Amino acid sequence: MATTVREEKIRKRSTSRLWANTLTYFLLITGSILVLIPFWWLVRSSLMDPGDIFKPMASWRDVFPLHPLWGNYPEALKFMNFWGCLRNTCTITFFAMAGQIMSASIVAYGFARMRFPGRDILFIVLLSTIMLPPQVTLIPIFKIFTTLGWYDTFKPLTVPAYFGGGVFAIFLLRQYYMTIPIEMDEAAKIDGASTFGIFTRIILPQAKPVLGTVAIFSYMWNWNDFLGPLIYLSDPAKRTLALALWSFQGEHAVDWHLLMAAATVVMLPLLIIFFCAQKYFIQGVVISGVKG
Repeated sequence: MATTVREEKIRKRSTSRLWANTLTYFLLITGSILVLIPFWWLVRSSLMDPGDIFKPMASWRDVFPLHPLWGNYPEALKFMNFWGCLRNTCTITFFAMAGQIMSASIVAYGFARMRFPGRDILFIVLLSTIMLPPQVTLIPIFKIFTTLGWYDTFKPLTVPAYFGGGVFAIFLLRQYYMTIPIEMDEAAKIDGASTFGIFTRIILPQAKPVLGTVAIFSYMWNWNDFLGPLIYLSDPAKRTLALALWSFQGEHAVDWHLLMAAATVVMLPLLIIFFCAQKYFIQGVVISGVKG
């Protein structure tokens, strides 16, 4: 009798687990489809004639056009001066990302491993700046950069990254550094290592996951940044890809097929980088929240 009751409980537990897994996969698949619908519409529209983009689908055969217009892509790239804008975007993204990783890692190391008066208060003040809307400091920062003669150059978009690296990056790196045992620092000091040596030989080699996370966030932000280049760049030859996409908005109409083709090409590097580095992205986010 006891064996029968035990088997019945096991069967009910297995059935409950099966239904829970089924519901979970159903929700995940449904959510994935909803997320991919805009991407599907983007690619589909980029291969169509502009007059057919907003026509309702007559059947499932219209999921993708039967006769895709691949010529929309070279036409769109030519219209937006793609290679010149790509060069400008890559230049800004690379230097800003390098500066953010370098400076944020140093500042976070100071908050995580060094002891000095007012450290915790300074960190709280630093975190409080996240609540400050960027529109509040937009005009003062613009005045500073114009006074320095940096208007219509890449400096306002890259140089600030070398002075702190951003609050979120500092917070993420500090949280990760605090998960590394402090005994490793003490052992290194006994062996004669300096503070800089501990940072470069012990902390940074173990912080690759979170550094990869910061790099991905920085890459995505600078690659997609529209407001910064719009404010500080006036020369058409210095346009970024985000500004080039904006240029598709004509005075009276928008070339939707070319805009969708250009948006697809601009988005591809982000997708490739994310899929190649998603292991570091997920690992860095998970581990950085273990200890606070």
